[in-house]
Amino acid sequence: MKILLTNDDGIRAEGLKHLWKALSGHAEITIVAPSWEKSGSGLSTTLTKPLYPERIDWEENTVAWSLNGTPTDCVKMAMSVLLKDNPPDLIVSGINKGSNAGRTVLYSGTVGGIIEGVHQNVPGIAFSSYDFHNPPYEGAEPFIFPIVKHFYDHSLPEGSFLNVNFPSREYLPYKEAKMAKQGKGYWMENPEERLHPEGRSYYWMGGKWNGFDEHELSDVSLLERGYITAVPIHVNDITDHELYDKHEDLFGKLFKDDSSESE
Repeated sequence: MKILLTNDDGIRAEGLKHLWKALSGHAEITIVAPSWEKSGSGLSTTLTKPLYPERIDWEENTVAWSLNGTPTDCVKMAMSVLLKDNPPDLIVSGINKGSNAGRTVLYSGTVGGIIEGVHQNVPGIAFSSYDFHNPPYEGAEPFIFPIVKHFYDHSLPEGSFLNVNFPSREYLPYKEAKMAKQGKGYWMENPEERLHPEGRSYYWMGGKWNGFDEHELSDVSLLERGYITAVPIHVNDITDHELYDKHEDLFGKLFKDDSSESE
């Protein structure tokens, strides 16, 4: 099994080290991760500056690259340059500090790297920890390889990936895991106004949880009850088929020349 590791917390992040520890004895590992933190970058791609992959030292002679770009850049560079002749079987991202439950997946760089892999027909799994401060990576580590192996042995469908979240430290030792539905909650903006020494106002974006009435089987709900959650997400066909069927004929007639029909 050949696995590409990436993340959005940066090449030196503790979560990435624990992810590597969990998988290094079971697979051929290559790491390509951002040079610094790229949280919230989603599927952002660098187009206005050059990218510089840099080999760095890693334990047990694991091949590791630091890249001055986003997680999506890391996967693009891995697939088209760094691992062009030896592509991975699977991409694994994380372990992110902070939850990626609910609609946070739409903003997450941790998930963004996985989606880029799916676009290139390589399945992937994103791992995140509920706690932003002092995440219990050591408690999550034993569960990572069994999850990866299960979905390696039982292949993820084309166009799908898995979004895994570990609950808060208060639920250690973790005991149960459930397949879940993606929840509705997400981290929304919470701008903090500050004053520049020159007298101008500026803002530190910040964030606060925007909660919803969640389904009991959503990842948001299950995490709050202490379960490890795994949500299958499909990104191959993102068409709203119901809306398409409803408007296909009406929209097609919107700019049609009535006179040509009468002829």
